[in-house]
Amino acid sequence: MEGDDDLDEVAVAEVSSRHDFTVGAADAGGRLDAVIAAQVAELSRASVQRLIEDGHVRVGAVVATKAGARLREGDRIVVEVPPPEPLELVAEDIPLVVLFEDADVIVIDKPAGLVVHPAAGHPRGTLVNALLFHCTDLSGIGGVLRPGIVHRLDKDTSGVMIATKSDRAHASLMAQFQAKSRGDADGKIERAYLAIAAPPPTGAGGTLRTLYGRHPVHRKRFSSKVASGKAAVTHWERVESLAGAALVRLRLETGRTHQIRVHAADHGWPLLGDPVYGHRQRDERLAAAAAELGRQALHAAVLAFDHPVTGERLSFEAPLPADLERVLAALR
Repeated sequence: MEGDDDLDEVAVAEVSSRHDFTVGAADAGGRLDAVIAAQVAELSRASVQRLIEDGHVRVGAVVATKAGARLREGDRIVVEVPPPEPLELVAEDIPLVVLFEDADVIVIDKPAGLVVHPAAGHPRGTLVNALLFHCTDLSGIGGVLRPGIVHRLDKDTSGVMIATKSDRAHASLMAQFQAKSRGDADGKIERAYLAIAAPPPTGAGGTLRTLYGRHPVHRKRFSSKVASGKAAVTHWERVESLAGAALVRLRLETGRTHQIRVHAADHGWPLLGDPVYGHRQRDERLAAAAAELGRQALHAAVLAFDHPVTGERLSFEAPLPADLERVLAALR
């Protein structure tokens, strides 16, 4: 997910935020930057250090100046996160595979490696930059850094994506994706993925139904092994057995960040090549396939939705890209 959103699969506007908490006994003696990063899920330690340098963190009534300052139990920490400075969005002639386009929406087959929207470290070369070149009427709703974006795919996940070109389309599709994220029974978005799991899951298929939230230790990761959290549901079926792996089709009932990758890994069959939730392959054949792929073996194969203006039911399918086809051939 590149610099992934932490609010499920739905894009959100770029806004400021304030975090206020009191240091407990477990964090007493810890470094200021480390404690804040552990307490505020969306902030990395590096971003906390920048906030301290810029005077946006207070310990009690005093503005903090040292990231390594040791905290005491009962210290009150206040973190003010300013809105990001607007980036200059530049239209770039980046090739797009367009599956459908009209006055309101554009559906593309996103290649692996393409970041969806600009962020720190990726100001250019993103899908938004490409869309600005291709669509002169891209919707500005959704935040200055994410015009037209109503959902996203991780940087290294390929497949079907939709963007909006009008305000009316943006509002309608955002509502459809939010309903999907919550798992509403009347949610109109349908999403199916193909993935290579290594080792393979046991059985022909099933449903993974869990709670879902931040990993209790690794705060930049997610977990389905949490005591409390949101509901997450993934349906899966084995498509093809491979050498030490399997091609699996997965259908999302909810849309949590990294949901497929986390559900697969937490149930003992991580996706091949997943740099975050996977593991080092001991089998030479699988290790070679993962190294050649260089990304998680995950592809958004199908996206279906109701057209936001006409109401027509639309469904689009993106074929497996060449890199995943090569891995399948190597493991057959």
